[in-house]
Amino acid sequence: MSRSTTRNSSTRAESPKKIVLPDLVSHCTFKLRRSRYRKLITTETKRWLFKDGNLLGKKREAYHGLRCGLLTSMCYPEAGYFQLRVVNDFLTYLFHLDNLSDDMDNRGTHNTADEVLNSLYHPHTWRSSARVGKMTRDFYKRTILTATPGTQQRFIETFDFFFQSVTQQALDRATGVIPDLESYIALRRDTSGCKPCWALIEFAYNLNIPDEVMDHPTIHNLGEAANDLVTWSNDIFSYNVEQSKGDTHNMIPVVMNQEGVDLQTAVDFVGNMCKQSIDRFSAERNQLPSWGPEIDREVAIYVNGLADWIVGSLHWSFESERYFGKNGRDVKTTRIVELLPRRTS
Repeated sequence: MSRSTTRNSSTRAESPKKIVLPDLVSHCTFKLRRSRYRKLITTETKRWLFKDGNLLGKKREAYHGLRCGLLTSMCYPEAGYFQLRVVNDFLTYLFHLDNLSDDMDNRGTHNTADEVLNSLYHPHTWRSSARVGKMTRDFYKRTILTATPGTQQRFIETFDFFFQSVTQQALDRATGVIPDLESYIALRRDTSGCKPCWALIEFAYNLNIPDEVMDHPTIHNLGEAANDLVTWSNDIFSYNVEQSKGDTHNMIPVVMNQEGVDLQTAVDFVGNMCKQSIDRFSAERNQLPSWGPEIDREVAIYVNGLADWIVGSLHWSFESERYFGKNGRDVKTTRIVELLPRRTS
């Protein structure tokens, strides 16, 4: 596949001051639910994250604005307290890893991957003083108390894919490469970190779905459609902050570069892809085969968990301060985003 390091000259001449977001919230008709444990898990995870003097200054302030407990409560609304707390620890930790990877080079991602994956594969024997390794072992020891062997395998394998993909992302960033759209989509499905979160749906609801069912094409397609919506909508919502830092690992500059279109056209293009991913999910959901009453019941819970992620992530993106600062609710109403100036080094 061809890869390019420069944008089309017609897009470089454009200097828009704002963009209009697609109306994804109205397009998604799935029911939004919240867990009654939201405040409790938020308090407990904060205590876990901040112990030993971790996350000081601006990083601590950013955690409060993240509102990860709200995201967890929307995406796993019916989970029990113990499972929800573990999931919230993981999601908070995942955002921490994502922030770290934004500043990492190839060597940095390899070193972090070694710490994390050794901690997952050997949670009771691997020893390291690195904070990220300690955090990994801590939440994963609690996960394997109730997660089935299949769930554990899916979690570790997909987290391994995550680190492989962020390593490639770091290489692209270092060399100024903007991939073509097809290559970007394949990579982004792993850099999103969604796949381990899908495994945690199984953990959160104590599911024991056979591997052959989880490997069924319809289940795979549902997970992919949910991943695409969460990931591509995130690219739209995070574009403003990322463009201000010169980061091009985002579908919008990828489309601008490949298609030679202006910024708003690219935003609309990605928005239509997001709407199509919601429609794909609904169509696949209607085509679910039957594996018998008990398995069908657990599959329904799992698929509902994917739907919760779709609708929950959309609403959370405007409640969090991660993408729109304190203006999220206004942006949700107007869908207008004033572009930030490019930061200087």
